[in-house]
Amino acid sequence: MDLLLILTYTAICVVVFKVFDIPLNKWTVPTAMLGGIVLIGTLILVMNYNHPHANIARNVYVTTPIVPNVRGIVKTISVEPNEKVKAGDLLFSIDATPYRAKVNEATAQLQDAIQAAKGLEASYKSAQASTLRAKAEYLRSKVEFERYEEGAKKGAYSKGSVDNMKGVFYAAKATYEAAQAEEERQRIAFESKVNGKQTIVAQAEARLEEAQFNLDSTKIYAPTDGYVTQLTLRPGMMAVPMPLRPVMSFVHDEESRFVASFRQNSALRLQPGYEADFIFKAIPGKTFAGEIVSVLPAMAEGQVQAQGTLIGSEYFHRNGQVVVVLKLKDDISEYNLPKGTSAEVAVYSDHFEHVSVMRKVLIRMKSWQNFLFLDH
Repeated sequence: MDLLLILTYTAICVVVFKVFDIPLNKWTVPTAMLGGIVLIGTLILVMNYNHPHANIARNVYVTTPIVPNVRGIVKTISVEPNEKVKAGDLLFSIDATPYRAKVNEATAQLQDAIQAAKGLEASYKSAQASTLRAKAEYLRSKVEFERYEEGAKKGAYSKGSVDNMKGVFYAAKATYEAAQAEEERQRIAFESKVNGKQTIVAQAEARLEEAQFNLDSTKIYAPTDGYVTQLTLRPGMMAVPMPLRPVMSFVHDEESRFVASFRQNSALRLQPGYEADFIFKAIPGKTFAGEIVSVLPAMAEGQVQAQGTLIGSEYFHRNGQVVVVLKLKDDISEYNLPKGTSAEVAVYSDHFEHVSVMRKVLIRMKSWQNFLFLDH
């Protein structure tokens, strides 16, 4: 672009000197050269600041590491690499034999718990009946003891008979209190419930639910629309639920987003909604329209975390760049570019719009330059 401006200005100067018959001397020639330097330099500086350019931009995408919830031998693989699948489609399955056995065991335990819960009700009713019998015996012995005490005062009963009846009364009282305690224990066991279900039944249902979850987890499904790439999983391999050992990477089918880094000098000329032009090394000679989606409000170079070491002066020597998220407005699906493709971006702000034509010409010239490369 610099050369184009210089040649254009030179051509204009030649025409002016010829048309107006301006003599070439020590005043006119330096004046023309100095005017060209000032004019071209000013245009370039105004363009660079108000219509910034990023030669580092890249298509970014999100992947999800697929990690199974359970451990087991891979039995079948239902997905083909690089072929689109829908959310909920089966990716692969793990041998479910041990987990199916756990479900059967938990189902049997649930039935035992249900029967045991019915036994708790019967035990509670039996304890209530025992309490009623003990209460009747307690009241009868109390009346009898009181009668003996009254009779002893009149000389109808001996002191030994009264003491014997007193022992019978206290024994009946103790039996009644023990029956009440047993009834309370049986009541607590019977009425102890979680979400309206008795505790032992709720525990058994929880074990069954966990076993069923593990059984269902032997089939791993696609989290969203997308595809699996670089598939190396094979039947017979051991899949383990370890976050550091995913068995495949799932690429989500989402709208393409590009991230570019700009000099901090241009931070005030980067706003959401500003128009942009994209060029790709993979598509030389073409430009594509886009726009800024957002400007990230933080740079990694200023990040500080709690730690046991102090921050030294070298920390402040790092100059980060402004990270901008952009999107394409033109459709480039016909070119079948792989995700992660690099690009260059030129942004056109609302300031000094008439100078943006220089950036537009420059970005198109750079696009044609992508035809020129040598591989040795």
